[in-house]
Amino acid sequence: MPLHDRIIPYLETAGLFHLARLNSQWFWVDEPLLSAFIERWRPETHTFHMPFGECTITLQDVAYQLGLSIDGFHERFRVLPADASDETVRIYARAYILMLLSSQLFADKNANRVHLRWLPYLASLDDLGRYSWGSAALAWLYRYLCRGTNRNVVNLAGPLQF
Repeated sequence: MPLHDRIIPYLETAGLFHLARLNSQWFWVDEPLLSAFIERWRPETHTFHMPFGECTITLQDVAYQLGLSIDGFHERFRVLPADASDETVRIYARAYILMLLSSQLFADKNANRVHLRWLPYLASLDDLGRYSWGSAALAWLYRYLCRGTNRNVVNLAGPLQF
C-alpha cells in the first residue's frame, strides 16, 4: 500500500509516521538467528539467557528502533484519488494505519489478517497519538516469544524485527 502525502498528517498525529517511512524490506528475518534466540528465551522472566548473561528487549529499544511512542487491505486502497475529499483521505489514513498495525507491529502467523481488537483504536484519528504503541508492540512480542518456546509451535508471529 503506497504512502500518500495527504495521509501523512494523520500518521504524524497517530505517532506512526516514522514506522510508515521504514522500508518493509529492512525487516527481513534471519530464521536461524531467530531460532537461536527462541531457544534462549525464558518465558518466566521474559529474558534471553545468553553465555554472557541475561538480556531482554526493552521499551527503549522499541522506541529507538521504530521511533514509536512509549508514553502513554484491500485493492481499493492502492491509489488515493487526486480529488479525494477530506473524509476519503481520513478513510485511507485509517486503512494505512491498520495496515501498519497488522503488518509491522501486531502481525499474526499468516501475516494476512487483522485482529478486530485493533479497530476501535482507529475510531478517532486524533486519539491515536496518545497510545503507547511501543509498549503494546513489546507486550505482543513477549506474548509470541513465550508461545514460541512451546515445542509444538511451528510458526512465530509478532514484531520480529526486534
